[in-house]
Amino acid sequence: MHAYRYLVVGGGMAGDTVCEGIRNHDGSGSIGLVGAETHAPYKRPPLTKGLWSGGDEAKIWKNTAERGVELHLGRRIVSLDLAARRAVDDAGDEYGYERLVLATGGVPRRLGGDDGDIVYFRTLDDYRAVRRSSDAGERFLVVGGGFIGSELAAALRSNGREVTMVFPEPGIGWRTFPPDLSAAVTEEYRSRGVEVLTGALVAEVERDGGTTRIRLEDGRTLEAGAVVAGLGIVPRTELAEAAGLAVDNGIVVDEYGRVEGFEDVFAAGDVAQFPVPALGTTMRVEHEDHANTHGRVVGANAAGADHPYDYLPFFYSDLFDLGYEAVGSVDSRLSAVERWSDPHRKGVVAFVDDENRPRGFLLWGIFGKVDAARERILSGAPVDEEALGELAG
Repeated sequence: MHAYRYLVVGGGMAGDTVCEGIRNHDGSGSIGLVGAETHAPYKRPPLTKGLWSGGDEAKIWKNTAERGVELHLGRRIVSLDLAARRAVDDAGDEYGYERLVLATGGVPRRLGGDDGDIVYFRTLDDYRAVRRSSDAGERFLVVGGGFIGSELAAALRSNGREVTMVFPEPGIGWRTFPPDLSAAVTEEYRSRGVEVLTGALVAEVERDGGTTRIRLEDGRTLEAGAVVAGLGIVPRTELAEAAGLAVDNGIVVDEYGRVEGFEDVFAAGDVAQFPVPALGTTMRVEHEDHANTHGRVVGANAAGADHPYDYLPFFYSDLFDLGYEAVGSVDSRLSAVERWSDPHRKGVVAFVDDENRPRGFLLWGIFGKVDAARERILSGAPVDEEALGELAG
């Protein structure tokens, strides 16, 4: 049996920064990390960003082992005995621990049907598979108009591929951007040569030789040599649920990342449902900045730091020549106050509550203002178009 002071379950970015946080607070305690992928932890954003514009794959690695972490890769923990502080992986190996941190992330949502040849984009192996198809000159069908789908479609088209996007919403980024901005982004993609099919639901997936065929609910049939889907993720909570941990759209943790009722069990990153004091709610966040910051804080807390996580994470994206940074609750269902110096090219969108207090900011074509936007949210002061001038630059 393997025995560690700290056992980290999950080999993504959060798992890596959990190890970093532990090591920052405990320089000698033994750490074991069990990851389902055969690869050591790596940065995920380059998979849809930098690697498509000449980035070096060798630079994505997180070098987790250099912190004195023992890696068990290509393994998945399948059962926990919390009372005995024991875990068992899918090969039957056992792990003892003093402190457990779950950073199990999530699994991509799937279309179902005969979808074995669809790449549900999330991992380095997914990137490599899509890259091979791109280099072979395949025509692509991208299913999904959200964060991953929009970045992939832009990356593939920028590399000269023929791309069709299909999704049920009225426009790209519909759940994040205000309607007018979503419409403008959709038209930008069309002007770049991307075929964008909005309001389209996938009814059936079939494979015929080297062609994947997708039938839409309205009867249309789409064919492509390669199909990539970015439909978001479902938090991987099965292990936690089986062990009796609190789960509600993720593993429920307190401000220290600790699971209620267990002094020695923590959760971090995509899988954690955590309190957000600044917004008076709880959230589960799937972006890089949260994975890194939450992982680091929770790892330190597992090692005894006792630091609350009161940080509002941000995220960012590049869509052809368009780009943005965002912080807080960025949700198109909220009311918005907007200020544009160049409509749909450069401006600020504040998502506000009923009293015009900002809940989140979308900084479109504006960079380096995340901290100032975060402070606006923390202050709770109402905003109007004039008040956004400082952020709009």
